[in-house]
Amino acid sequence: MKTLELPQTDLTASDVVVGLMRINDMSDEDVRALYSASRDAGVTMFDHAAIYGGWHGCEARFAEAVTLSSSERAAIQLQTKVGIRQGYFDFSYEHILSSVEESLAALRTDYIDVLLLHRPDALVEPEEVAKAFDELHAAGKVHHFGVSNHTPGQVELLRRSVNQPLAFNQVQLSITHANVIAQGVAANMGGLDQSVDRDNDILNHARLNDITLQAWSPFQKGFFDGVFLGDREHYAELNDVLDEVAAAHGVTPTGIAVAWITRHPAHFQVVLGTTNPQRVRESAAGSDVELSREEWYRIFTAAGHTVP
Repeated sequence: MKTLELPQTDLTASDVVVGLMRINDMSDEDVRALYSASRDAGVTMFDHAAIYGGWHGCEARFAEAVTLSSSERAAIQLQTKVGIRQGYFDFSYEHILSSVEESLAALRTDYIDVLLLHRPDALVEPEEVAKAFDELHAAGKVHHFGVSNHTPGQVELLRRSVNQPLAFNQVQLSITHANVIAQGVAANMGGLDQSVDRDNDILNHARLNDITLQAWSPFQKGFFDGVFLGDREHYAELNDVLDEVAAAHGVTPTGIAVAWITRHPAHFQVVLGTTNPQRVRESAAGSDVELSREEWYRIFTAAGHTVP
């Protein structure tokens, strides 16, 4: 699997990240099998959030099942997110600090490699975020920081106060939910829905500012509408093309779905949501595939996007 030297950090990490939002009800044996398969495939980064599995539930489930030696802990990156509460968002100084302390306890670790602000808090006070980040960084409890689902304007507002680099932005992206990319392809096309800028150009803002974009829900049709892989009722042409390209490269369609994202020169990390070790292996294999431009655009148009 490819690794990336992540800009604005001292981290070198896999370009496939295993998200652990669905492990709360898994047995210790199954969690360990998922972790072992991930590590064997070359995955170094694991994604959590305070809200996953109830309050810190998946973080605790992971630590209960997987005992990390000091050397193994140093070999991986643990990422978690803060800010979603029951029915509202909270980027207050007090909540950021308390949530991180609870994440550290749940994960049974002394530090978090990457902390993301989960979804934009409309009531954010950047000075409070900056104060919390300064204390966490100075104490060695969080090494790197970023955001999730934030627009360029929201990032810039935070950057005016926050002293540490905001090195990550985790955004939804799959072949079929690709507005972060597709809008730019069809820019200035009047009357075409694809040309509508819905995120204030997150993609180019990230590239201009050395922010690593992390793609969540890489196999989802839309917002948790199910996966497009194998859905021939709605995406017959796309699945035909994925099958053909997969066969040409000796991987599965899952691998090609990953390769389509990692082919982009923005150097996305792909955040998996699967609990299936085999799908992790197939995804990791896709990381090593270099799609041609023709293949990339063929998949893009088979998904229904317009190339004017």
